[in-house]
Parts: sequence; structure tokens; C-alpha cells
Amino acid sequence: MDIETRADQPYAAVRDTVTLTTFAKIADRFPEVMQWLADRELPATGAPFLRYLRVTADEFEVEAGIPTVAEVPGTGEVFTSTLPAGQYLVALHEGSPDGLAAVTDELLAHAVRFDRDGDRWGARLETYFTDPAVEPDPANWKTEVAIRLAD
Repeated sequence: MDIETRADQPYAAVRDTVTLTTFAKIADRFPEVMQWLADRELPATGAPFLRYLRVTADEFEVEAGIPTVAEVPGTGEVFTSTLPAGQYLVALHEGSPDGLAAVTDELLAHAVRFDRDGDRWGARLETYFTDPAVEPDPANWKTEVAIRLAD
């Protein structure tokens, strides 16, 4: 686990509120965002990510996002925004997404102040570096968990 200083990062995304059993409802929407970017000739500048905006015991408000070069007016359910600059506590996970909750719990156990207000988070991210279409074995997938620290 490391602390990284990051600059603002524009992105395009869709948002939904999901539960553990309906999580695919948001996780499966990356192609929609990729197509939206392609239709506008906006290049993706990084790997797709999930941004957790609100986390409760029962549900998650989540964005499926893709970094891009600039914010532009959104259309339909796709919008653009910017991940905030600042310091992030970061860990890399290799393996199945089933292990991401444990990685997140390890990060949250650190004695640091996170950018959060109750169940709302400033920037709590999972970035997916492996394309399952290219590498079908989840044991080889690489995912980064990053949580923004309070200023």
C-alpha cells in the first residue's frame, strides 16, 4: 500500500444505485461509456473504474467511468465529471474481484482520515487494468483500489 498524489482526472461515466445481488447492473455498462466516447472521438486515457459515491450496508451508489482528456457535455445517461486531485491510499490486487472487499477493508483499517462524510465518499475507486476478453482467468486480473485522503 502506498500514498500517491494525483492530479484532477476528467472522465465519462454512468451512475446507478445497486446492491450486492444487482451489482452487474452498473459493472456491465463500461461498453456503453466506451461507445459514447468513441462517438465523440474522445480518447480514453486510462483503465475503466468504478467510483463508489455512497456505501451503506444495503446498497452502493456507483459510477462506471473511463478517464478521458476533457469534460464535455453529456447526453442521455452518460455524463462527464472530474476525479479530484489529492493524496490517495492505494493498493494493487492480483486475482479474482472476490478479493477486492478484503483489500478495501485493509485500506480502511489504516489510521488516516479519508475524504468522506458519513456514507458518502469523495473518491473511492476500483480501477480494472485487465480486460477479461483478453485474459479470461480471474487469477491473473489486476485491479487497483484507491481511496482519496482528506485534505
